[in-house]
Amino acid sequence: MAKQMFSGLRNEIKDVMGAIAPITLAILLLQVLVLRSTPWEIATFLGGVVLVIGGFTLFLMGVKLGMLPMGEAIGAELSKSGSLKFILAAAFALTFLVTVAEPDVRVLTTSIESVSNGLMDRTALILVIAVGVGFFTMASALRIIYDVPIKWILAAGYGAVLLLSFLTPPEYLAISFDSGGVTTGPITVPVILALGVGITSVLSRRTGLSDSFGLIGLASIGPIIGVMLLGVLSG
Repeated sequence: MAKQMFSGLRNEIKDVMGAIAPITLAILLLQVLVLRSTPWEIATFLGGVVLVIGGFTLFLMGVKLGMLPMGEAIGAELSKSGSLKFILAAAFALTFLVTVAEPDVRVLTTSIESVSNGLMDRTALILVIAVGVGFFTMASALRIIYDVPIKWILAAGYGAVLLLSFLTPPEYLAISFDSGGVTTGPITVPVILALGVGITSVLSRRTGLSDSFGLIGLASIGPIIGVMLLGVLSG
């Protein structure tokens, strides 16, 4: 087991270094040729790169060893329970809590509260975004269970977005689409993806490829609609 973990860690380090190397090189060239950075500034940047490599490596290992298997196991066990209400409630609760903990969501809402001088409450935005993700995750679970084509849910969801865009105040309109984007963060994506794979593995009558994926795209609609509704009610 330890040997497998060491091998996996080594592979993750290689992957992360390969992904980060191009942007690191580009920034170094800018620092040297354009910004004329001091040796200390360059050394500080390289130290940060080392920390980023270590952080990404540990995070990816944690996702593969813990979050993905956990999400798949929960999805499979929920499906085996046979209770539709329990499946939907658990899917909502899990994705709600994961979204509340999502760093990208907190960064966005903190920035919004700061720029708006407190007029847009950070906590309210986080809760609205999390409820939106949870609601559309439930819709995704129902889609898998009842074999509903994803195009119909996408059409309905973005149709609602289009209609609400005419009613939402401009400041909330821009924020709503950013809110949909930040939900595809490093914590929510593995959990939602694994949850869908787990549910599909037990309930779906098809091959699973068309059902296991698409949850993240659907889940990102929820915060857009949620923030738009908040804007309509606030305006």
